[in-house]
Amino acid sequence: MKNLMVTGGCGFIGGNFIRYVLTETGFSGRIINVDKLTYAGNPESLDDVAKQFPGRYVFEQVDICDAKEIDRVFNEYGIDAVAHFAAESHVDRSITAPGEFIQTNLIGTYTLLEAARARLESFELFHHVSTDEVFGSLGETGAFTEHTPYQPNSPYSASKAGSDHLVRAYHETFKLPTTMSNCSNNYGPYHFPEKLIPLVLLNAKEGKPLPVYGDGMQVRDWLYVRDHAVAIWTVMQKGGRGETYNVGGRCEMPNLRVVEMICDLLDEMVGPLAGHTSRRELITFVKDRPGHDRRYAIDCSKIQKELSWEPEETFATSLRKTIQWYLDNPEWVKHVRSGEYQNWVKTNYGNRN
Repeated sequence: MKNLMVTGGCGFIGGNFIRYVLTETGFSGRIINVDKLTYAGNPESLDDVAKQFPGRYVFEQVDICDAKEIDRVFNEYGIDAVAHFAAESHVDRSITAPGEFIQTNLIGTYTLLEAARARLESFELFHHVSTDEVFGSLGETGAFTEHTPYQPNSPYSASKAGSDHLVRAYHETFKLPTTMSNCSNNYGPYHFPEKLIPLVLLNAKEGKPLPVYGDGMQVRDWLYVRDHAVAIWTVMQKGGRGETYNVGGRCEMPNLRVVEMICDLLDEMVGPLAGHTSRRELITFVKDRPGHDRRYAIDCSKIQKELSWEPEETFATSLRKTIQWYLDNPEWVKHVRSGEYQNWVKTNYGNRN
């Protein structure tokens, strides 16, 4: 692949993937980052990459549902591969406004697949990034495998399940070369602060309440975002066409324990809050959200056995790295939380469309 389209590359996981591929893999081709720039899309996060790789990193502000614009990008840059990250992904938002999730996650994926199918003779790979949430909820034991039946429980996971089925169908019906990965919960640098770990660490740093749904015993498998980037690139390079690979961090943790670890690490790294013996005193239990899955766990033995990938980081070491990144990058945090990054987007990309 010489001209790789990365959709949603201004988001958290897509941006970290672009950074990894361009700076660590020896990839000599060109990455065309296609992003609509919704509220969580922040090209400022890749400003250093754009300066370091002029001509090899290109940004296009395009909605993946816009078939005409997607066709233009494919033609203009000679796209021969796609890494598809673009998605509405926040479960709470899908409960209050499911329509955007259906549009982006289903129609957007269809639009990209059609563009790739129209160039089938020269197209090399369509990699689709999905989630463990499509499998529903687990009991106290067991883990999701690549053969676990789908049972999505939120509009977000249902829309992602639909997009997964579309990708598989285009491989089976049209022989489009595809790979797919279903990952567990990601965390790390550049994470938009609506998600659990950045929300908690920023609130805890500032002495604000730390909201925890229900009893906080919902279990998730946590995956450091760089480990995820390595896994996706590994699948794209060595994975079997038409195959799906589960990617997990081998780190099951109740949400409450994650919050407590963040509190303890912040107490150690920046000192306790005035008037508090521990930041754990900030934990506030709130009403659980509808359809909240109790437990996710990923069996990632397939990608380990077949492609020799496994997570390099432990949760403790990478959580500390994540906290340190947020402490070291207050301007990025400020821009995101205030919306100031959107002014940066207008200044730098306002003339694109």
